[in-house]
Amino acid sequence: MKKIRSILIDDEFSALKVLQQKVEKLFPEIEIVNTFQVPEKAITAIEKEQPDILFLDIEMPRITGFELLAKLKGINFQIIFVTAYSEYALDALKQSAIDYVLKPVDNNDLKVAVDKAISTINEKRQNLTNTKLVELLSETITKGNKIIIPTAKGISFIPQEEVIHLEGYEGYTKFHLLNDKEMLSSYNLGKFEKVLNNTFFKCHKSHIINLDKVRSFENEGYIVLENNYRVPISKANKKAFLNLFE
Repeated sequence: MKKIRSILIDDEFSALKVLQQKVEKLFPEIEIVNTFQVPEKAITAIEKEQPDILFLDIEMPRITGFELLAKLKGINFQIIFVTAYSEYALDALKQSAIDYVLKPVDNNDLKVAVDKAISTINEKRQNLTNTKLVELLSETITKGNKIIIPTAKGISFIPQEEVIHLEGYEGYTKFHLLNDKEMLSSYNLGKFEKVLNNTFFKCHKSHIINLDKVRSFENEGYIVLENNYRVPISKANKKAFLNLFE
């Protein structure tokens, strides 16, 4: 199992060491890649190391934990505030903290906070793995002239010649198939545009048609397909479309 990487920040040496010892003892799956007493020095390391969890004190000299977060370019990790000040709890949650632990750190409180963070991290990793799997399948299956369509029910593998046209709207893609069948995917039109073969033509920002299914062209700006569906064609794409049939 891939290690969960963490960085610890506390200006008090003794508090930092106690926290480090507790994390190492209670959570063998967590790797501590760095610790800092000077929060300013941690900023570059956080952006370079990209930890999964940041254990962060709030009340520190020069800059607070909140101010440190504000200086980062992005926050793609779980935050656990470790603080002696309970009145900061509400502000901590507003800063998207996964949780907070009061000093002196109680093992059970720490375990609840860390377990919650790990659960969120694993869920994100699983979603990323699933996305990469779909992309790999798409690349492999497309070579066999099929298109992979993630749907609410699962994944469908449709021969490209069965697709009459693709319609994009509100971030989704509707597939119009032979025999008046339709299929809806949560992927946007741009995702599929990259894997379609040369039989397909993007005639409009929201429509991609199968050229083999074209039945007629209407001067008013529509293409009629095999299922008698009229698809709009933009003025910018009209010339390129007509050139295909010269």
